[in-house]
Amino acid sequence: MSERIYTDYLIIGSGVAGLRAAIELGKKGRVLVVTKDLPTESSTEYAQGGVAVALSDEDEIGVHFEDTIKAGDGLCNEKSVKILVSEGPERIIELINWGAEFDKEGSKLAFTLEAAHSRKRVLHAHGDSTGREIERVLINKVSTLEKVKKASFTMAVDLIFEEGRCVGALLLKDKDIIECFSKATILATGGAGQIYSRTTNPKVCTGDGMAMAFRIGAYLKDMEFVQFHPTALFASGVPAFLLSEAMRGEGALLRNIYGEEFMKNYHPLKELAPRDVVSRSIISEMVRTNSSYVYLDMTHLDENFLRNRFPTIYSTCLKFNFDITKRPIPVSPAAHFIMGGVETDIDGKTNIEGLFAAGEVACTGVHGANRLASNSLLEGLVYGYRAAKGAIEYVEDLRINNTFHRYNLENHKKSLELYELGKMKEELRQTMWEKVGVIRCGKSLNEAKDKIIPLYERLVDGFYNDPLAIELKNMVTVGLLITYSALERKNSVGAHYRTDFKEKLPGWEKHLRVIKKDNWFEII
Repeated sequence: MSERIYTDYLIIGSGVAGLRAAIELGKKGRVLVVTKDLPTESSTEYAQGGVAVALSDEDEIGVHFEDTIKAGDGLCNEKSVKILVSEGPERIIELINWGAEFDKEGSKLAFTLEAAHSRKRVLHAHGDSTGREIERVLINKVSTLEKVKKASFTMAVDLIFEEGRCVGALLLKDKDIIECFSKATILATGGAGQIYSRTTNPKVCTGDGMAMAFRIGAYLKDMEFVQFHPTALFASGVPAFLLSEAMRGEGALLRNIYGEEFMKNYHPLKELAPRDVVSRSIISEMVRTNSSYVYLDMTHLDENFLRNRFPTIYSTCLKFNFDITKRPIPVSPAAHFIMGGVETDIDGKTNIEGLFAAGEVACTGVHGANRLASNSLLEGLVYGYRAAKGAIEYVEDLRINNTFHRYNLENHKKSLELYELGKMKEELRQTMWEKVGVIRCGKSLNEAKDKIIPLYERLVDGFYNDPLAIELKNMVTVGLLITYSALERKNSVGAHYRTDFKEKLPGWEKHLRVIKKDNWFEII
């Protein structure tokens, strides 16, 4: 018999959005924050570049708004963006009051420039450890709240859907299933970068929240828009370690294998062009020179400046025998961020009663077709807070007392051999990278579809109590939805680029939504 637990608010995920939500919810009721690894293991922890916010003397909220809209290539929700840029300063000042130590120049906050920003507005901490600093402050704040409990190494298997509402989730802890019932549930599970063989995302980013929400009938939106970071370390046997956008903001140059600067041939902003442009330019240059990488060159900059400005990047690259001060570093694009996700309103509400979402798992419309660099941490803070407020309002109006069903899960359990799991996972990741990557076309997308469908059909009906199998089921689900959405969007916009439809053709303004239908789905 599975264990049953009850809480007022269940948060699945412990990145910036989940923790910021927990701080607000902890004032109102019992909160359980569930994370499948350590609380610090999230994309927030690995966010190097910084957090974009209009706080400098030379910046304005309206300019941040315009830059975000421009980067989103016509598909941003303007209301969502206005909320992001106007409420962002308050959330950052709040962090500073809680002890966040952002870098300073004298007594003033230090801001840097990143691609597609027209002003220096990116705050950073300890050079290139901004996400880690924000995570530290939020975790410390959460630890002071008596009503907030954390469950580490506990995986959400599925959301519980009864009488038209989400009423909690089935959790997996040490092979045992726990039925966790809550008045409101917030998804803050992050992205899905692990569905690609080359990604900057940590191992935990397997699309769990998106897949679970999809399975109970939530709308997923803009799934075709996947952002690829242009510069991730490229070397045999070395992880695709992120080399921050801020490096180009500070003057790093991109060179091909012959040492030639090439970005001037692709865009007037050269190295500071939008991420999708830089990624495609690098791929084009790799094809032109028959190479697997290009070089990121900082050797013309002062050595002490580089060590102090990018201490984490410097020391990590050095571990792999790359000294960023002495020679150019081999790089190529890697999957980095998904603009799409579980569709929400400006208060984190989904179309499923009782279910909220915030952060990368959600699609508020802030990012449109392409995220502006360093807006993601700000989004987690602003919309984590707003999702918590939305959940509080929902619970205060709640007048239903459910008699919850007891789940008999033993009859539904399936298992997969470790070898089989590994083989299927590798097939998915290679397929997504090769066929649904930076540059797409109808032929490659159809080939991807034909490879992923059998994996989906094999996994879709299974209930697994093995974390690796659960993750694979979620990854295959999200991979399939991205592929079909990319096939459906027969035009190029933002991060979605098709060589067979290179322009914004009539109808490009339409957003694609995916919803489950029986054991399949439909795009509307």
